[in-house]
Amino acid sequence: MFRWLRNSLLTGIVVALPVTVTIWIIYTFVNFVDQVIKPLIPAQYNPETYLPFALPGLGVVVAVVGLTLLGALAANFFGRTLISMGEGLLNSVPLVRNLYGAVKQIAETVFSSRQQSFQEVVLVEFPTQGSYAIGFVTAAAQGEIKEDVGEDSIGIFVPTTPNPTSGFLLYTPRSRTTPLDMSVEEAAKMIISFGLVTPEGLARANVPEHIKKKAARLKKND
Repeated sequence: MFRWLRNSLLTGIVVALPVTVTIWIIYTFVNFVDQVIKPLIPAQYNPETYLPFALPGLGVVVAVVGLTLLGALAANFFGRTLISMGEGLLNSVPLVRNLYGAVKQIAETVFSSRQQSFQEVVLVEFPTQGSYAIGFVTAAAQGEIKEDVGEDSIGIFVPTTPNPTSGFLLYTPRSRTTPLDMSVEEAAKMIISFGLVTPEGLARANVPEHIKKKAARLKKND
């Protein structure tokens, strides 16, 4: 009886936890945007002025509409001219110039539809010999990094667990990495879950012979 109650409780937690966390994240995000955007809406244009109740998500709707109009404005000649003038003004301030340039480059990299933020998932030897970590290929090495590391060198972002927003940036020859069949989303799930969620792609990975030999030697020594 006790085992049945325990299993039922654990099953209920497994079912309820993802739904609860998802709802909480959405609620927190919507509430945050509403708190930022709603005070900027003039009272005569705010529907809540004429209603006896609040409208959750109003700030999100206004933000989406505003960003869409801003994007449409930036797509024409007049909008591009205004943006160029604004960027010129920001670039004239030393500290603001560096901050604005960094944020703009990150935003263009993350939201650009012309290229992927992360191109593929690989296995890389890190942080010590015989230990391997999941990494995301960012881009091919350029400039002096390419000259020092080698011709076929790539940048790899190795995220930390369970917070993948922080990590390490490595540059290594592509020949020293192992391409994995899993997608970026599957790898992110595996990292966030402490490795408990294992995609099938990891089992299908074509591991190079030098990694197999190293792993076999380490296992034999143990």
